[in-house]
Amino acid sequence: MGTAKATAAARDAYLCLEDESGQGLRPPKGHTWAPRGQTPTVRVRGANPGRVSVAGVVCFKRGERSRLFYRLHLYRGRKGEAKSFSWQDYRDLIVMTRIQLRAPVVWVWDNLSVHLVDELADFFEENKGWLTVFQLPSYAPELNPQEGVWSLMKRGLADFAAANLDHLAQVMKRKLRKIQYRPHLVDGRLTETGLIMEEM
Repeated sequence: MGTAKATAAARDAYLCLEDESGQGLRPPKGHTWAPRGQTPTVRVRGANPGRVSVAGVVCFKRGERSRLFYRLHLYRGRKGEAKSFSWQDYRDLIVMTRIQLRAPVVWVWDNLSVHLVDELADFFEENKGWLTVFQLPSYAPELNPQEGVWSLMKRGLADFAAANLDHLAQVMKRKLRKIQYRPHLVDGRLTETGLIMEEM
């Protein structure tokens, strides 16, 4: 991670850390309210095979406010439907992030198999003028502040019973948008990893 931070500083670039998460119609467990002496019950559509996947990236640069960008993918369980993001979706997320930041990007993510396909390697090579990519070590979620963003989002979904996948996606967007507009929440996720923005 130190090499990625040094590269970002040397190139006057944003350090961007990406990760994926997902949520089905069965909500994460959490606390809810009920009359004293009665066990609370939350009814959900747990048998639905569908899922909302989300790819998110948090971006940091010294002297600039922290940024969060994301894309959602709905899988409805239909035959032939893509279950998750394709390499083109990841490419488009990187391009969109660069356009929004208007600056070079040092991109850091894990070793998910779709991240390692030849098509993305070619894209990285073609755009090395503004894009540098680093892989996180395997099984090191504690190094990625985007994991903390997922924790905040899922805390807001605890015991929430969505009517369908579209409703769930709408609520997930709303939760992520609230985090987007509160840079101190994104900064807090960086602090949890032990990384320090001032040293970039």
